[in-house]
Amino acid sequence: MLSLKFKTMTVVSTKEFSSNQEKYFDLAVNGNVCIKRGESMFYLSYAPIEPQYPEQPFCKDNSDLDTAITGDELRDRLHRRIHAKFAARV
Repeated sequence: MLSLKFKTMTVVSTKEFSSNQEKYFDLAVNGNVCIKRGESMFYLSYAPIEPQYPEQPFCKDNSDLDTAITGDELRDRLHRRIHAKFAARV
């Protein structure tokens, strides 16, 4: 028994895409969407992005959380060092 699976691709013009962006982004999650502009084709692809939390310390495990400092603490320490360096020059 021969089983064929056809994938459908939605092809739209740039004008149609511009007027219905939300619709085509939603379609790209489950299917293929292609935007045609002149002789060029642009494909929308779905790739979820994992959130990043810059306020958290950069450590691979929780062992460094007790000694981690915040961005504000780092800034204050750097400012004190910079001021000390310039004061030593004078």
